[in-house]
Amino acid sequence: MSAIGKSSLKRSRPSYIYSIVGVALVLLMMGIIGWMFLNSKAMTKVFKEDVKISVYLRTMNKDTISQIQQFISNQPYAKDVHYIDKEQAKKIWNAENNEDWAQFLDVNPLPESIDFFAKADYVNKDSLEVIQKSINTAYQYQITEVNYPPVLVNNLDAKARQIGLILLVVAIILAVVVIISIDNTIKLAMFSNRFLIKTMQMVGATRSFIARPMNIRAVVNGLISGAIAVVLLLTIILWAESYFPELKKIRDLQLTLTLFGGMILLGIAISVYSTHRSILKYLKMKLDDLY
Repeated sequence: MSAIGKSSLKRSRPSYIYSIVGVALVLLMMGIIGWMFLNSKAMTKVFKEDVKISVYLRTMNKDTISQIQQFISNQPYAKDVHYIDKEQAKKIWNAENNEDWAQFLDVNPLPESIDFFAKADYVNKDSLEVIQKSINTAYQYQITEVNYPPVLVNNLDAKARQIGLILLVVAIILAVVVIISIDNTIKLAMFSNRFLIKTMQMVGATRSFIARPMNIRAVVNGLISGAIAVVLLLTIILWAESYFPELKKIRDLQLTLTLFGGMILLGIAISVYSTHRSILKYLKMKLDDLY
């Protein structure tokens, strides 16, 4: 009986190879969407904290400017507070617009400012209006205005909600597709073992004796598929980070490892479940129905 089982498993090895590769590719697709979903909040945070707020100064008194800068730095919403003098403002304008006005203007028309970035939780219409009002109230005679791009802020909030919802829906749909695809792939691989299962049953092997080696094989296959998917996903992530360095800023090692572990566990769980279900199916079938 043992010799029969070993020889039959050897003959079915190509089917297992296709099964392993198929499951790995399906897990990879799920992993990509999962990675995007898990990092969507962090990506939104990076975009929000890249919105610059400028406090344009009326005063030229250095002590007053330092006082305003210190006031903003002490607020819970502020990060990366910098004083920008007229010369720095000119360099920034020239870099952003790719031109130099020196050949047309003798005087620098740009005002001095204190530029800062707000923390992500404060980058929304209501919070920024409160920030704007508080600075204006505190230093209404020393500043001309507090400026930020309101259209960009509104779009960020709307886009963040839309992207989060879309990724959630896609993740749910893909999870269902992944489970069905892996199940069908495993059942197809098990189809080549149907005669082995029935033969072992006919010579008196118990259900647990028949199922045990195949369930162990399913665990191994699921582990290999998950490992392949993890390596491929890690390669894609590193490739993406090399082209988009901003992605390194939002890398969350704990979430990434959790995703990798989930992919491996899902591959094992579905492989074992589908394998065991196929075994029970062929044990209940009549011999003539196997043809």
